[in-house]
Amino acid sequence: MESKQKKRILGKLFWSTLYLSAFTFGGGYVIVTLMKKKFVDEYGWIEENEMLDLIAIAQSSPGAIAVNGAIVVGYKLAGMIGALTAIFATILPPFLIISLISVFYNAFRDNFLVSQMLEGMQAGVGAVIAAVVYEMGAGIVHGKNPMSLLIMAGAFVAACIFGVNVVYVVIVCGLIGVVRTVLEKRRAKE
Repeated sequence: MESKQKKRILGKLFWSTLYLSAFTFGGGYVIVTLMKKKFVDEYGWIEENEMLDLIAIAQSSPGAIAVNGAIVVGYKLAGMIGALTAIFATILPPFLIISLISVFYNAFRDNFLVSQMLEGMQAGVGAVIAAVVYEMGAGIVHGKNPMSLLIMAGAFVAACIFGVNVVYVVIVCGLIGVVRTVLEKRRAKE
C-alpha cells in the first residue's frame, strides 16, 4: 500500500472509530451496526460478508466487542498500525468520559435529569440492537444457504429457549463451521 494512501486510510480510520466510540451508547453491539454502515456502506472498504466474519471473530474473542471489532477492522485495513490506531481511537472517548464522570460521580448519582436521560437512552439502545440482529440475520437468510439457516435457528433456540450459555453456542457454531469447511474442501478435491 502506498504511503500517502495508507496515511489517508489511517486518518479516516482514526476519526471514524473515534466518532463511533464517542457517540455510541449501550455497549458493543450498538457499534457493530454503525461500523457496518461506515466501513461497508459508506467507505466500501470491506464487503458485507467479510464484515460479518470480522464481527464473529470479534465476538468470539475475549474483551469488549467494540474494541475487538475495531482491532479486526483496523488490522484488515492497514495491518498492525491500523489495529493500534483503531484501538487508541476506540478506547479514548470512553476513557475520557468515564474519567470525567468519576470526578463528578456524586453530583451525577442523584440527578433526576441524568437518570431520566439514561433511561431514555436504554430504549434507543434496545432498538439499535434489534436493528443489528435484523441486519445480520437478514444477510444469512438472503444467502439462502440451508445449513447457515439451520445453524442460526439452532443457535437461537439453544440460547433463547433452552438458556444455553452463549459461550458454548459460539464454540459449537465455530466447530460446525470448521467441520463444514473441511468437508467442503474434501468434496472440492474429489
